[in-house]
Amino acid sequence: MKISNNWLKDYINTDLKSDKIGEYLTDIGLEVEGIEKYESVKGSLEGIIIGKVLTCEQHQNADKLKKTTVDIGNGKILNIVCGAPNVAEGQTVPVAVVGTKIYGKDGSSFAIKEAKIRGEVSQGMICAEDELGLSDDHGGIMILDENKFEVGKNFADYFELSNDEVYEIGLTPNRTDAMSHYGVARDLNAFLVSNQMKSEFEKTVSKSLTAEGTHDFQLEVEDSALVPRYIGAVIDNVKVTDSPDWLKQRLKSIGLSPINNIVDITNYILHGLGQPLHAFDAGRIAGKKVKVGVSPEGAKFTTLDGVERTLNGTEIMIKDGEDHPMCIAGVFGGQHSGVSEDTKTIFLESAYFNPVAVRKGAKFHGLNTDASFRFERGVDPNNTRTAITHAISMIEEITGGKMTGGLLEHYPEKIENNYVILRFSKVEQILGTKIHKEKIKEILKSLDIEVLNEIQNGLEISVPAYRADVTREIDVIEEILRIYGYNKIDAPQKISFTPVKLSSEDQDALENSWARTLQSNGFNEVMNNSLTSVKDETDAVKLLNPLSGDLAFMRKSLLEGLLSNADYNIKRKNQDIKFFELGKIYLKKQKYEERKQLAILVSGRNSAENWLQPKSATDFYYLKSYVKILLDKLNLNITEKDLEDARFSDALELTSGGKTIARLGKVSPELLKDADIDQECFYAEIELENCQELRPKGNLKFTDIPKFNTIRRDLALLIDKNVTYGELYQSAKKNPSKYLKNINLFDVYEGKNLPEGKKSYALSFELLNEEKTLEEKEINEVMNSLIKNFQKEFSAELRS
Repeated sequence: MKISNNWLKDYINTDLKSDKIGEYLTDIGLEVEGIEKYESVKGSLEGIIIGKVLTCEQHQNADKLKKTTVDIGNGKILNIVCGAPNVAEGQTVPVAVVGTKIYGKDGSSFAIKEAKIRGEVSQGMICAEDELGLSDDHGGIMILDENKFEVGKNFADYFELSNDEVYEIGLTPNRTDAMSHYGVARDLNAFLVSNQMKSEFEKTVSKSLTAEGTHDFQLEVEDSALVPRYIGAVIDNVKVTDSPDWLKQRLKSIGLSPINNIVDITNYILHGLGQPLHAFDAGRIAGKKVKVGVSPEGAKFTTLDGVERTLNGTEIMIKDGEDHPMCIAGVFGGQHSGVSEDTKTIFLESAYFNPVAVRKGAKFHGLNTDASFRFERGVDPNNTRTAITHAISMIEEITGGKMTGGLLEHYPEKIENNYVILRFSKVEQILGTKIHKEKIKEILKSLDIEVLNEIQNGLEISVPAYRADVTREIDVIEEILRIYGYNKIDAPQKISFTPVKLSSEDQDALENSWARTLQSNGFNEVMNNSLTSVKDETDAVKLLNPLSGDLAFMRKSLLEGLLSNADYNIKRKNQDIKFFELGKIYLKKQKYEERKQLAILVSGRNSAENWLQPKSATDFYYLKSYVKILLDKLNLNITEKDLEDARFSDALELTSGGKTIARLGKVSPELLKDADIDQECFYAEIELENCQELRPKGNLKFTDIPKFNTIRRDLALLIDKNVTYGELYQSAKKNPSKYLKNINLFDVYEGKNLPEGKKSYALSFELLNEEKTLEEKEINEVMNSLIKNFQKEFSAELRS
């Protein structure tokens, strides 16, 4: 939010410099993120002097240039080479002297220097209007009226230039009371008064108005719950033209573009007092009746931006006497009822709309306007009349119009202030320091919070309705601290806390351990939005009130986000992908499910390109090796089985104790095509909750390195092609021998010299007795047992 320093001081009189004001605003929660200088004319015409062209001759070395001598007062005559076609002797002109900066439309600038142009000395520049920032005209130099402009004077003296400083405030959404210059001034005044600093602040009140004649307009509010307060006024004989310069500059200083005097006045009141207003062309209101309610679902309405919108039947609508919609209340006006140059009579509205209804309407249509930003957070219901009377007064003064008849008002039930009980003991407990009760009362008064009654150890108070965020005792305490000053609260001399020892079973410890392992192996962690769009809504959790169509569902898988990350990197020539993400997925089956997973995605090369080793692409087993490293930390008995999953072309599921702990595989070509990725990707997801539940609960124990050597024996088995290594591995693991420590597949052969339908697996077996050296007899017993099981279960044959 932008706040003009000049505009701010319309409401508060203080001699503080802008940097100090910015510091104090930040201290009270209105964080000033920066202060920018604003100039209505860039450079403020500094260095531009009024001169008189004494002579003008053709340049000897250039057909389009002329040599001039220019008197700039005090006896100074400058030689200036000028390329303007309309320069002539005797003209009064603006002259940029040496050292003056000329600013371009794009923000660039250059300094005028003494130079030689085609052999002739030039000591300045005779300026055109666009070069001075006064207009876009570059048809020639600016010729001044010699009767109005005195040679030697500063050109800026003849203009009312606006110079300002603009605060960029990072306003939190709850501070609706400070969404205006008046609100910021009111807050600043509370701080200054409470800290005994000079400040003069005059509360804005309704202006007294005089109406001429009567009007035939009627007001009908269909639902007071949607529209608790509505005020309308009819103003005749308005002349819609450009706004006066002072009003234009006020709006420009905060980044708004002036449109016409009526619209500019409503914007001025909006940003000045915080109350959105809307002006209708009264001549286009059928039946001279304004109705406020809802329109049927499916009704069409064209907004000011020319877009035809379909209503959902819940928006608050401003309608005419024939129920034709004219405006989405508090959000956006209609194309056919807006003010134009032909407008002679306007209907001006000032209202307090139900914040929830406005918010839903704005989000449904994807509209975010200055008005909706305020209405959906709750404007001051007691400011409605004040704002419209100030606007009417300005319209009468600037446009020549006149209010006819009285104000049309709907306000059946007064919106009361919030009643709160404040305990002094609670203030001390929360703040950690004692503030004298008189100081508390002084702060409350500066915040317009009325003390209704003093009770034992506390106060009964009335919080003004414009503070929609202050409804509880704790909110009031926060307000007291904000104005009293965070910096005045001393840090305690000691801090007491109870140390908590985290057990090794703590899930965060497991996640951190896995994350560190992956990071140390060259993986990068990513974080994606859990809100997304989905093609298949099966099992998807849909938001009741989505921010947009692209963020309407909770993610069903972490894969899509990682593929999007991969696509972004690949398109920027970072094709070797090693990503992981810790995050939650959300599913709707018989009941809602929320599960935390660790997801891993690899693609591209498995090592950096170098001269020593050839390029090698990642594959399924490269991914599996990292999954195995992580799961080995759990010390689980893991079973592998094939997995049918539409996300993968080939996939494996890892289970333990009857629960799935991981899925991994090669991402399907269809998903890669949707993600616009043209290289293979491999993905794994580990179920964190299942792993946490299954991991052993005892502490890790360290054992000595065995004193005796491991014995290795190899078997080459001829087996059917449909037999997998996983089946052989699980069969070997069932062997009762305590000496069998490790099993590994180190060779696979299919092809010539093998019977049809057969393949050869070469497996290694490591055996160890930790108490003594294994004897050959013991080794043979284990190997013979393995061979018998392989022959029995898989009809395996030994190959020599």
